[in-house]
Amino acid sequence: MEAPHQTSCQRCRSPLERGDLRCAICGQVVPAGAVEAREAAEVEVLRCEGCGAAASFDARTQGLSCPFCDSVMHLESIEDPMEQTQAWLPFTAEAGEARQALGRWLSGLGWFRPADLTPSARLESLRPLWWVGWAFDARARISWTADSNAGSRRSDWAPHSGQVELAFDDLLVSASRGLTDRETARLGGHYDLASARPAPEGAGEEATVEQFDVQRSQARARILAAIERVAAARVEADCMPGTRHRKVKTATLLEGLSTRRLAFPAYVLAYRYKDELYRAVVCGQDASCVEGSAPYSIARIALAVLLGLTVIAAVLLVLAVAL
Repeated sequence: MEAPHQTSCQRCRSPLERGDLRCAICGQVVPAGAVEAREAAEVEVLRCEGCGAAASFDARTQGLSCPFCDSVMHLESIEDPMEQTQAWLPFTAEAGEARQALGRWLSGLGWFRPADLTPSARLESLRPLWWVGWAFDARARISWTADSNAGSRRSDWAPHSGQVELAFDDLLVSASRGLTDRETARLGGHYDLASARPAPEGAGEEATVEQFDVQRSQARARILAAIERVAAARVEADCMPGTRHRKVKTATLLEGLSTRRLAFPAYVLAYRYKDELYRAVVCGQDASCVEGSAPYSIARIALAVLLGLTVIAAVLLVLAVAL
């Protein structure tokens, strides 16, 4: 899905988006009038004093507590927000499914959690929301150098280098300040990006809408940094010879980039266990995908450590007797 008011760079023919001052690929200055400028606007949002998330403001429906962390929110005006949501992914999982998913997730966390965690956890709140991020397609030429054990002969390492062209399709980069990178990374692979549509009717009335609050240059920098991270990992895994590598260095030259600004559905659930509040996030399109925090059982951890020390002591005793 291309952004409206999109044209191409005169030098490299890469797509330009409204508000671009330079081409993201070759750096060519965009001539005045080549793309439609963004009109200066003042937007009112609710800003969380805890996590810093910015949510859309609607005096009829919004409360004073943050849907992400339950901290106090205050009204804030943002001048000319450069990034705006282009498309929305619909909720396909119901709130009831999210509640059930929380119970299954808690019961499957493993032996080191409290034995009574699932029956004792009390759901305090369940809030549907849309968090925001970028989906992008890109092409890049990666130059790399590294030491590898391939061809090292008598030494441990041998130098290697090369170039490779990589394509990236529908990679996600979070712009959310309310959800952690770990949470959005866990949820990201469970969305159907093809389902993205214009703003659904009544958006913001029953679910909180997070707002982009980064400028265009910051957005480009975050997207490029994500491309470089993914490219380096793919090159090391698929292109470098040998089984061990060190001094890995990569340089990324973009050859094509197309971005979309999307809103992703999720449920944020707050639950209480023994007077402590914890959070879990459920994907709004796949309720089986859950990420969150949960308590550990100190007693069980101590027991495991004690058993480990007992086994080690027994092994040492056997060795001492054998000697």
